[in-house]
Amino acid sequence: MAISELQLPANVQAHTFTEASALATGLAQDVAERLRQAIEAKGQATVVLSGGRSPVPFLEALSGQSLDWSKVVVSLADERWVPVEHADSNAGLLRRHLLKGEAAKARFVGLYRAADTLDAAAEAADRALVDLPPIDVLVLGMGDDGHTASLFPASPQVRAGLQRTGEHRCLPMLAPSVPHQRLSMTRALLATAAFTALSVQGQGKLATLREALAGDDAVSMPIRAFLQDPLHLYWCP
Repeated sequence: MAISELQLPANVQAHTFTEASALATGLAQDVAERLRQAIEAKGQATVVLSGGRSPVPFLEALSGQSLDWSKVVVSLADERWVPVEHADSNAGLLRRHLLKGEAAKARFVGLYRAADTLDAAAEAADRALVDLPPIDVLVLGMGDDGHTASLFPASPQVRAGLQRTGEHRCLPMLAPSVPHQRLSMTRALLATAAFTALSVQGQGKLATLREALAGDDAVSMPIRAFLQDPLHLYWCP
């Protein structure tokens, strides 16, 4: 099955690559160009990224892009509620694979907060995100269950997290996989991005995307909420 076989809505533009390395490079170049344009237009740029293992080649490619990193703000769509030093920390992932060399000049706004409870950590992160500049670029991934960011189908807060508008910028989320406790930007904040990219690799993810396109219940497959908005889909087989 190829991406061309899917009936994509008019608001979704597909970018197809032959292999993962080409996708990582192409996405990094497109993201960097959008950030350059934002810097030229308003003197700064903000990019919100996703964690996990799949984005590592993209993060490495983005780190090497030529732009004024001192004028870039970097944040995360979601985070595992673990310290930065923990192997599962998305902030730690960015430190290892993106925020190095010239890219280390970027200002990082993380979601993790040390607190007594996950709810308290989410409230602290929500307050910190008040000062996040407007999002110029958002890069999302997608799980086999149709989750994106840490908006998981079975999480108690997912319905609130998927609201198109609302006051919450960050909510506590529970994942079916370890570590279970997560912090996630809400759709209300993520949907404000000027440019949103969804990176998808492999036939399994393509099948998940096809299932998502076949229905409209975002609570059962949260990625559906983002398929309703302008979206650039980056895919390789």
